[in-house]
Amino acid sequence: MSGDGNTASHGPAHRKVELATAAAIGLFGIIVVYGALQAGIGWGFEGPKAGFFPFIIGVILIGATCVNLWNGLQTSSSKVFSEWDELKRVWDVTWPIAIFIALVPYIGIYFASAVLIAYFMMRISDYGIGRTAIVALSVPFVTFLVFERWFLVALPKGPIEAMFGY
Repeated sequence: MSGDGNTASHGPAHRKVELATAAAIGLFGIIVVYGALQAGIGWGFEGPKAGFFPFIIGVILIGATCVNLWNGLQTSSSKVFSEWDELKRVWDVTWPIAIFIALVPYIGIYFASAVLIAYFMMRISDYGIGRTAIVALSVPFVTFLVFERWFLVALPKGPIEAMFGY
């Protein structure tokens, strides 16, 4: 955080972010507990039922949420979580990754990786087209060789790989 960070006008208040994050984690914990209860949390003939361990994790998440809510309420409401320009930089990295994740099932991980690497190199790092092309094409190619040929682990492939017979 740059500057003294005294007022929430330079960014979202730390208290609000902490309480919202705790609430989201608590909601996730409740969903996990609910699903675990539907799967069964008891002890069967062969050992714990399918929901036993998820139930424990859900209870831990709910307990951690209570602690985080308490700590969040103790935090000053005037403290800044992060400056708006810092959050914009985080967003500038987050949205391309979200699009990458959404596109992998449709265009494959290798082509999507090449596009993502090229985007970051040209947009954020200001590399030239030559260096960007070399890195953006060679990294997915090496990854393909390592996983598909060496480890024999199939990763999601799309129409580009299908054109090459994979």
